[in-house]
Amino acid sequence: MEESQQIPLIPSQIFILSGQSNMAGRGGVIRHPHQHHKHWDHVVPPECQPDPNILRLTADLQWIPAHEPLHADIDANKVCGVGPGMSFANAVRDGAGSVGLVPCAVGGTAIKEWARGEKLYETMVLRAKESVKEGGEIKCLLWYQGESDTMSEHDADAYQANMERFIQNVREDLGLPSLPIIQVAITSGGKNEKYIEKVREAQLGMKVANVVCVDAKGLELGGDNLHLTTKAQVKLGQMLAKAYLNHFSPSIGLYFTSKRQPNSSIFVVLFKLFFLCSLVLLFLNWK
Repeated sequence: MEESQQIPLIPSQIFILSGQSNMAGRGGVIRHPHQHHKHWDHVVPPECQPDPNILRLTADLQWIPAHEPLHADIDANKVCGVGPGMSFANAVRDGAGSVGLVPCAVGGTAIKEWARGEKLYETMVLRAKESVKEGGEIKCLLWYQGESDTMSEHDADAYQANMERFIQNVREDLGLPSLPIIQVAITSGGKNEKYIEKVREAQLGMKVANVVCVDAKGLELGGDNLHLTTKAQVKLGQMLAKAYLNHFSPSIGLYFTSKRQPNSSIFVVLFKLFFLCSLVLLFLNWK
């Protein structure tokens, strides 16, 4: 069994994955017509393939090789599929050492269930602390949650204050006052999406130091109009990686950007230099 494998590697860079179902991953989770149960289709895209240098912390706090579905033993009461974690880790690995993922997300949970003292919050903090006991450093918390707070005006109105309190508490309890946090602005809600824009406004407008927001709006949703498809989860993981590398790991971020999207300003400068040299040569020849 994979849990019994001896893993000599301790991750140097550790990332906490938290929130609700779209972070836990429902990509590829389908329900057959006329059947009540769901299952995962076991399709793992190339961007989410395992890598010897990517590990995950299990429910019983052991480092093992990471593979989809990352949250199978964490969001254990639901059927888990592809989430953004493996896509993120593979993208970050382009310019990093070993990566450790700490899955903590649980589907269907509201922000109030992640308050200090609540089981989900305390479990997440415990797992985060255990993840660095043998070495490594927590680099960032990836957060995708909010769909469950679109149901009522009260919950939507309270979302920003609750999220800011959550950030403050996590940083205090982990002893990381500047812990980078990347949150995802939701693209879907629950059965009643009446207040989805209020939650999105809170997420996109939050002005807290070292907190960045990535917008999931426009990413493909599955048939339930709630959960991201596998393709969308791959894209989201890459968006999260780009945000992390560009905002919190600048030197690697420049590499990441130039590798995938050449910086047009460089070409502008080169073109101007070429044009200037051409003018000088023409002038000398004319003389």
